[in-house]
Amino acid sequence: MHIVLGILGTLVTLLILVNRLQENGIDIGWLNPFSWHRRRKFRQAYHLPAAYSLDSPMDVAALFLLAVAKADGDITKKQKDTILDIFQTDFKLSASEANNLLSSSSHILGNGTEVKDSPKSVVAKSADSFSKAQVDSTLSLIQRVANIEEAPSEAQQKLVTAITTALPKKEQQSW
Repeated sequence: MHIVLGILGTLVTLLILVNRLQENGIDIGWLNPFSWHRRRKFRQAYHLPAAYSLDSPMDVAALFLLAVAKADGDITKKQKDTILDIFQTDFKLSASEANNLLSSSSHILGNGTEVKDSPKSVVAKSADSFSKAQVDSTLSLIQRVANIEEAPSEAQQKLVTAITTALPKKEQQSW
């Protein structure tokens, strides 16, 4: 009996000490494994590159179009005008919406290493949202952007092949 009372006394003492530490501003919440796991998951999602968190097929396609145009370096005026025209005609956006999409895609692209290194990770979150028509349209638009300056460069061809393999392969549904 005296052993049980000793264990209970120790437990109550520890709980009182923890309570006093919290009242005095010392945070010991890091000891909670559930809280630690939740913070770790949030940190992993928060520090994820912005290109990997796109969930709309249109945003992914716009990012890929800009990445192909910027594969050799800076984007030319002809490439920018063509991309804006694609956004307005094929994506059915107004001029201001097309400019906003181009600027946000440019911001997300940054220097383009995430897209060049791992286009499959860019598509991963929106792969289920892509239809066969959207995949085909995205591939044809990427080819169109790559061919703006006559023949595509080696870097553009390499990026186009990486994007082609990264896009989801959809089967044609027969009704």
